[in-house]
Amino acid sequence: MKQIDILWIDDEIDLLRPQILFLEEKGYRVNTASNADDALEMLREHTYHIILLDEHMPGTNGIEALGPIKEHAPSSPVIMITKSEEENIMDEAIGSKIDDYLIKPVNPKQILLSIKKHVETKKLISEKTIAGYQASFQNITQQINQAGTHEDWKHIYRKIVHWELEMEGQSENGMDEVLKMQKNDANTEFAKFIRQNYTHWFDEQADKPLLSPSLLKNKLFPLIEKGEKVCLVLIDNLRFDHWMKLKPSINEFFNIRQEDLYYSILPTATQYSRNALFAGLMPLEITRIYPDMWLHDEEEGGKNLREKDLLRGHIDRLGLNISYYYDKLSHSRPGKKLLQNKEQLLRHPLSVLVVNYIDMLSHARTEIEILKELASDEAAYRSLTLSWFQHSMLFSLIKELAEQKITLIITTDHGSIQVQNPRKVIGDKQTSVNLRYKNGRNLSYKQSEVYDSLEPKEIHLPKPHISTRYIFAYNQDYFVYPNNYNYYVNYYKNTFQHGGISMEEMLVPYIELEPKK
Repeated sequence: MKQIDILWIDDEIDLLRPQILFLEEKGYRVNTASNADDALEMLREHTYHIILLDEHMPGTNGIEALGPIKEHAPSSPVIMITKSEEENIMDEAIGSKIDDYLIKPVNPKQILLSIKKHVETKKLISEKTIAGYQASFQNITQQINQAGTHEDWKHIYRKIVHWELEMEGQSENGMDEVLKMQKNDANTEFAKFIRQNYTHWFDEQADKPLLSPSLLKNKLFPLIEKGEKVCLVLIDNLRFDHWMKLKPSINEFFNIRQEDLYYSILPTATQYSRNALFAGLMPLEITRIYPDMWLHDEEEGGKNLREKDLLRGHIDRLGLNISYYYDKLSHSRPGKKLLQNKEQLLRHPLSVLVVNYIDMLSHARTEIEILKELASDEAAYRSLTLSWFQHSMLFSLIKELAEQKITLIITTDHGSIQVQNPRKVIGDKQTSVNLRYKNGRNLSYKQSEVYDSLEPKEIHLPKPHISTRYIFAYNQDYFVYPNNYNYYVNYYKNTFQHGGISMEEMLVPYIELEPKK
């Protein structure tokens, strides 16, 4: 155990020998000073993990000494020990940024508890977290091996995300690597589950999860029909772990009414999953009913320019009388404009805001070196997402919406995964460019490495050519062409991609909130 150094400042230090001996027996190293001047001299020469400071001393008292002590040891917690219970003294001490205070007479166990609270909390929490995950490890492994339903996989993914967040910053003990391996094992089994079941989810009587085309019909439109005013915020690429990081900030202003996961369709890419969500249709049906609103992968032009129209068609097909406001926020200026004119948003029973920031971040990270450093791993990616949100126009808007009688829905169209393992694919010039899925006429690949759909209509995907097929990457795989292979392997390794099969991409959050007021 790393030895903890304590500086105890008290003009009656000789009377404190029993407490000092008690702490030394517990493994702490205690240095003492009988006045503030001697203490400051000691602080110039040595760094202490924690400082115990007597409030009532002749000469410079504890309150007066606190400022100079903080200047010399800004990161060292200060525990003030006082004879007085007067409220003004306590207020002055707290206002001067002490970390804790104890009332004399103090017993050794009180001091020990305060030291542990301020110096060893991180270590104690780490030990408890590791013990908790170790106790859960076998149970999660058993659940992975026995998972047979779409609800089982939602439950497993929630547990893994919980432990990912609990274990953040605890790489020294190696348990984070164990968790990564367990998550990889889970994704391997999840891919097998999708391969065995995905096609059957389009049968009428099948036991199927809530999929992208059914989300608005089953979740959102019933709220409006009950008379609620609803604002739907779709944050592109928002994973469940991202939501869990944003949750405390939002929970200050909104109560969570429902926190659920639904399944994104394949490919887990914006062109497919988001258009399906707004249209209430699978991509194949969109091409049949609204052929002018769909562009195939190989065609030039924006693939998500008709979302507002697809939503209108969805509402009309269901025979609903709903007017709505629609806006897409991709950088700060439209967000500021919306914040200034939020009355537009509040005029309609339904408002829809599509926010592209996280998706833009994941793509920019591939291109920009500094972002690779800032979002080097999953924890850093979550941290960067939280930092963006807390300083965003979106959060400002959400805080203002909390003053209104409005139901807030936060969801997404798909997630993303950090890719590690290259897989060779050969295709012609018309092959789609996405790294996690491909469609084309002349695809060559190792069949055991992909989920392939030779007949796309079975999974309700469009088939622009008679020989078009789709393939989807598993787990942390990504597709690379043989030409200039090594360059692209290194270029895309560790980047965040979407389009394929993983819990992170397919199991995405649906959150229903109501204002606290």
